[in-house]
Amino acid sequence: MAGFSFQLSKNNTNLKTEIIAGITTFISGMYIIIVNPAILVHAGIPYSAGLTSTVILSAFATIGMGLYARNPILVAPGMGINAYITYAIVQGMHVPPEVALGTLFWTGLVFVLLSVFNVRTWIVESIPETIRQAGAIGIGLFIALIGMVNAGFIVPKPPFSGVGPINSLTLTFLLGLLITIILVVKKVRGALIIGIVFTTLLAWPIGRWYGDATAVSGIKELLHWNGIYKAPDFSWFFKLDLMGSLKYAYIPIIFALLFVDMFDSLTTFVGVAEAGNLKDKNGDPRNIKQSLIVDGFATLFAGVLGTTSGTAYIESATGIQQGGRTGLTAVVTGLLFLPFMFFSPLAELVPSIATAPILVIVGVFMAASLGKINWTHLEEAIPAFLTIVLIPLTYSLTQGIVYGLLTYSLIKLVLGKHREISPTLWVIDILSLPLLAIEYGLI
Repeated sequence: MAGFSFQLSKNNTNLKTEIIAGITTFISGMYIIIVNPAILVHAGIPYSAGLTSTVILSAFATIGMGLYARNPILVAPGMGINAYITYAIVQGMHVPPEVALGTLFWTGLVFVLLSVFNVRTWIVESIPETIRQAGAIGIGLFIALIGMVNAGFIVPKPPFSGVGPINSLTLTFLLGLLITIILVVKKVRGALIIGIVFTTLLAWPIGRWYGDATAVSGIKELLHWNGIYKAPDFSWFFKLDLMGSLKYAYIPIIFALLFVDMFDSLTTFVGVAEAGNLKDKNGDPRNIKQSLIVDGFATLFAGVLGTTSGTAYIESATGIQQGGRTGLTAVVTGLLFLPFMFFSPLAELVPSIATAPILVIVGVFMAASLGKINWTHLEEAIPAFLTIVLIPLTYSLTQGIVYGLLTYSLIKLVLGKHREISPTLWVIDILSLPLLAIEYGLI
């Protein structure tokens, strides 16, 4: 089967190089094994169940990317989307986690259909570039805020919020963040996972001073530790509520997930293709249609498995820099995830505060698009600014994206530049109005 032929010689690589590249990508992205379950706990999904589903989705989606799309790209539950589903949808909107997983299934199903018929790329191209960049930045600010709140560094201070008290928890967070920053700027391989381990070591003594497991979850497990092995936890497999997630009130959620995952995946594929010169004869990302189909199935099966939607990871570029050029790199990366299904007790030792610095750093990564927005061009800067600030302030992707798109279209109309608004964008604008009405409870 052609999809299973890696063609190493044709791609100027060899078996050893591909294996090393796969290991490198895994080390760069393995932090998701710890961070994603730590976030899903706040959505009511047990850590061990979240870890099992995270590992299985990451493994098989990444292997699928290698075998079918033949690209050296890691696919795993997306940072940003996991925080949005947990804190904005489940906690903020009081949506049951089973229903939230159901919305992911329907989102994935739409993704697959759009990808098969190449409609997904067409839709994304109709959205203004400035709104695409602003959406990623807004999500980055959102998850960085979540990390600081989880660490107690930012606390509610009516009418807004402010800096929390300096105590052992916030000092641990700040020191862990400082160490992680140093590792990242020095380009240490596996910097994020090393930062997690270091912050965990710093946090262990706190367990002797505080009994609050919500602040230092993972500390108490150390006192009753029974080894590193535990059978995989499949308790959240097939717990999604398919019919309940189709209620009218949940349409904005599906819309927001569609929007964000489409942009996230495409921009990652483009970025990785640029970094590794993985392009076809037309200059487009190599095997983009097949890659997007795999990405769509990663979102669909995420709901089935009990985790958040899978997406391509920019950390794939680290393996490409090591010489990875074919799908074999992705297969190696995917296989390395599987053993971690059996080590959930070891991962559970990591306190929640140890993942907070990682959320802040990932927020920095997602803010990289700030420089791509022309801030002196107000007809683009204003919609972008509204999108960026409304996402973290309202805990709603829908609010940020919809107001950004509507403002962009209104400005173009006022300036007599209606020809710059594509027919597809007109349709999206029209659909956005009832979405806002649902958000405000008007219909």
